[in-house]
Amino acid sequence: MDSNEIIKLTALELGQAIKDKKTTSVEATRAYLDAIEELDGKYNSYITVRKEDALKDAEQIDAKIASGELTGAFAGVPVAVKDNMCTDKVLTTCASRMLHNFIPPYDATAVRKLKEEGMVILGKTNMDEFAMGSTTETSYFGPTVNPWGENRVPGGSSGGSAACVAAKLAPIALGSDTGGSIRQPASFCGITGLKPTYGKVSRYGLVAFGSSLDQIGPMGRDALDVAYMLNVISGQDEKDQSSADSSKLDLEAVKNFDLKGRKIGLPEQYFAEGMDEDVRARVMEAVKLMEQAGATVETFPMPIMDYAIPTYYIICCAEACSNLSRYDGIKYGYAPEDVDDLMELYIRSRSEGFGLEVKRRIMLGNFVLSSGYYDAYYNKALQAKALIKKAFDEAFEKYDAVIGPVAPTAALKAGESLSDPLKMYLGDICTVLINIVGVPAISVPCGLTSEGLPVGMQIIGRHFDEQTLMGFAYAYERLSREGK
Repeated sequence: MDSNEIIKLTALELGQAIKDKKTTSVEATRAYLDAIEELDGKYNSYITVRKEDALKDAEQIDAKIASGELTGAFAGVPVAVKDNMCTDKVLTTCASRMLHNFIPPYDATAVRKLKEEGMVILGKTNMDEFAMGSTTETSYFGPTVNPWGENRVPGGSSGGSAACVAAKLAPIALGSDTGGSIRQPASFCGITGLKPTYGKVSRYGLVAFGSSLDQIGPMGRDALDVAYMLNVISGQDEKDQSSADSSKLDLEAVKNFDLKGRKIGLPEQYFAEGMDEDVRARVMEAVKLMEQAGATVETFPMPIMDYAIPTYYIICCAEACSNLSRYDGIKYGYAPEDVDDLMELYIRSRSEGFGLEVKRRIMLGNFVLSSGYYDAYYNKALQAKALIKKAFDEAFEKYDAVIGPVAPTAALKAGESLSDPLKMYLGDICTVLINIVGVPAISVPCGLTSEGLPVGMQIIGRHFDEQTLMGFAYAYERLSREGK
């Protein structure tokens, strides 16, 4: 099997090809490393590439596959990891000058599980600095380019993971999602991305942004790859007290999911003014396809959505300023030279180590937590969070899934959001609710705009009901393939 054939395979197809001895992990790894060397200068989807170490790992994995020690579906398959997950002896920067030289002495739990499955880590992918952004333009290592257009952003903050999967520089990748950072880049890059239920995947080793919102999830070329990957990385972890003991997906049930009798709810506010007409049309066409296959579709009001953006940004900025207070240039982090005293060290380490968007969110967080404003902002946001949760609980009493667009537009032009941060924040209107209440949601490609850019449909499910969620996603994929 030649390199061009290898990189066209999904992760599951590649895993099966390795099992069937049509190729090897070394050959697959080399095919992707060659593609990265040839093309990633154009996309900048990776910060660190493990060229020699990845090939050594692949050799050892091939030997374990041959001996029968490794038998998983992804054994020998290469994978990319977002650069905010700790990787033992591999640079982990969070795309920030603050951590430009940080090499962790341990693996994040999700990364450890990839290794136990027998996957080969190709490298660490580019992202918005400390996961703060929606375009992957705030990285200290330069912006990532969307493979669908050199003047388009890939979304963020997991833009590097989305771009490398879309450009066939990795068959599958891990991202993290605090307010849409897996789903929105998946939508912009035309791939599938899952934000699991909060607690489904351990956050141990994930560099914290908003601790009550962050969740690691898979990004792949189709729903089955994503479902299999979720089974690899999910599970309770004694190192993360917020992780939960939840069941693995029944993958055969996902494949045989029937849309007949299923109820779909469409929140009116998801399709309100400000939504790009192409995006609205593609999502509604996808819903119509599921309705024709036997699903029942209803629209319903969700007025609490009007409070999504302020609630999310108050909570995430408050948690961010707390989490980022540990970076002082002493224990770890950027340490400036030629400082005269401790105060100058603190000031210069943080002013020179953090980028503009990170500083903006630290300042917002400190403001909403400050004396005199705590009750007016942070407490109100927590009250709104409870109301948002109630709205979703009521919706899921009626519907098996809630569906809408992932973002109001397709991929933005480079530079559009950086000049107007408020516009960037408002672009998260469709995704942040899911993180506020902790339910799972997936972005599935559902067509192209008139400009030829991909559109993502967002399917939202009940807490820990990824089984149904993945069933909807796979059933739609099957329908859309049959319709072509």
